[in-house]
Formats: sequence, C-alpha cells, structure tokens
Amino acid sequence: MALKYLGESLDIHGGGQDLIFPHHENEITQSEGFTGVVPFVRYWLHNGLLQLGEDKMSKSLGNLITVKQALERYSPDAIRLFILGSHYRSPLTYSEESMRAAEAGMERLRQAAKERADVAGEPALDSEPFRQKFIESMDDDFNTAQAIAVLFDLVREINRAREEGRDIAEAQRTLAELAGVLGLTLEEPAKPPLEAAPLVELLVEVRDELRKAKQWQLADRIRSRLADMGITLEDTPKGTVWKRTLWSSQQDAQHKQ
Repeated sequence: MALKYLGESLDIHGGGQDLIFPHHENEITQSEGFTGVVPFVRYWLHNGLLQLGEDKMSKSLGNLITVKQALERYSPDAIRLFILGSHYRSPLTYSEESMRAAEAGMERLRQAAKERADVAGEPALDSEPFRQKFIESMDDDFNTAQAIAVLFDLVREINRAREEGRDIAEAQRTLAELAGVLGLTLEEPAKPPLEAAPLVELLVEVRDELRKAKQWQLADRIRSRLADMGITLEDTPKGTVWKRTLWSSQQDAQHKQ
C-alpha cells in the first residue's frame, strides 16, 4: 500500500521512540533491500512516550487514561494544549495538576481572543513579530512548546494594549489564526448545568464577607476548595465572578450529595 500511494521513498514516517529498534530499523532494511532505493524515509519523527507517573502509559500495564475519559473532565482544547506544550520528541507525564493548568491556560487564550468593540484606540498592537516568531518555532522541528509560548506572549500584549485603550482587533485575529494552526478552537467548552450553583453563589458571598473582615486564610480556603471542584473565582472591581473550568460526572455526583 505504501508503495502504491506514497512511492518507494517516503517524505515523513512517524512513530514512538520505542519503535526505533528493532521495528523501524528492520523496516528500513526490508524496504531498501526490496526496492533498492535509498533512503526509505527522508525524515523520521519519533515521539516521546506518554507517562503516568514514572511508567509509560499503556494498555498492557493497565495504567491507561483514554481520550474519552479525559474529555469527561477537560475540554478538547485543553487536552491539545497539554500535549503540544511539550516538544513531540520529549516524554510527557499526564497528571490532573497539569491538565488543570492546561484548562486555565486555555481560558486565558479564550479571554484574550474575545471581541471587545469598545477598544479601538491608537496605536494598534502590531502582531506581525509574534507571527514570525511562531513560524520560526514551528520550522524548528515542530517546536510546538515554543510556539505556544509565543501565543501567551501575544496574549500578554493584547491584555496590556486593551488596558491602554489601544486597537487589538488585528492582534486578536492573529491569535485566533495561529491557535488554529495548532488545532485550538478557542471556543468555550460546553458544560452540563451545575445543580450546585446556588451553593456556589452562597460560598462566594461568604468569602466576600470574610475578605471584608480580613479573614484572609478562611477566604483563601474557600477559593482553594472551589478550585478543586472546578470552580474558578475572579475578583473584579464589580465583585467576584465565578466560572467552571472543568467538569466530571464524579464531581457532579459529589455536589448532589
């Protein structure tokens, strides 16, 4: 099939690092011996292995978290950001802490990309240098980790320019375009309704009262416990705003108890 559709020499061949020997070395020997064409592959892309703790994540070891299971807790964009945040040749360790950080990172990207019609002052934010740095990063052996760092640099400048009343429309379009190259939609993930919303509202009010009374430790404890349940608090001049950053059926069941 490869000979029929791709020819006797392939441009790119991917696979895990654990397949270099003996699988890919044998593949080179067999293919070049059969066709007489060298090289069999021009560019090999060997990815690092996904780990859970110190062990490789695999079905045979029983330490497997499926994509379906991850999607029950985190948005598709967050999962992509988690994976692309490390160079593809490097090992990647899955953890709930890393996934929550990825979800929070996606929220920063989404907020920066939201349209704000009231911000149209001069001078406009020039996003071209960020585009060039992004391209350079991707040209450097698909360095997605560096490319994502460029996106967050652009987010920081967008937020700064917004506060200064400058035009950020073009920069926002650039952010959406470059994020799209990495498969990031920047769309708000759909979440089932939270039946515990009245309780969350009450805890937010209690926290506000504690803050007024300078009971900082108790107020921080409420914020931390809500964060564990996937509720993020944002203190604004108009009051505290809360939003959900992740969801799981297990968490929802806990809320109902």
